[in-house]
Amino acid sequence: MVKRRAHAHGKAHSVRPISRKAPPWCRFEPEEVEALVIKLGKDMVPPSLIGMILRDQYGIPLVKQITGKSVTQILRENNLAPSIPSDLSSLVAKAVKLARHLDRHKADSKNKHSLQLLEAKIHNLSRYYKRTGQLPENWEYKAIVLSAK
Repeated sequence: MVKRRAHAHGKAHSVRPISRKAPPWCRFEPEEVEALVIKLGKDMVPPSLIGMILRDQYGIPLVKQITGKSVTQILRENNLAPSIPSDLSSLVAKAVKLARHLDRHKADSKNKHSLQLLEAKIHNLSRYYKRTGQLPENWEYKAIVLSAK
């Protein structure tokens, strides 16, 4: 008998298909998929949402299976990629929102700590993106200074 945590029931999980080629029921050509990605990129849709839109509205399971390139690679080739990776920009937006909350609620010490943890994540992720060349070396995140009370 396999021991499991109390809240884990069953084995059903969302798992990506093993196959590296496009499924036979998908009738889109690679050029069509790239055109859709470029069209959505010009509309300033983030790469993660492009994948969801293609899945939900067009029935395209994975762009990489059909085109051999990821959504971000296609956007980068056409100079449409965002300047800051989407996960980093969402963390920065979350930090700004949390700092705004802390300006209104000075005694919220739990969220002060949450902001510190969030800024640590931002610094670690920015260091990784600088090392891999996805962010310029001079990009810097300024920590949001809270008044000491």
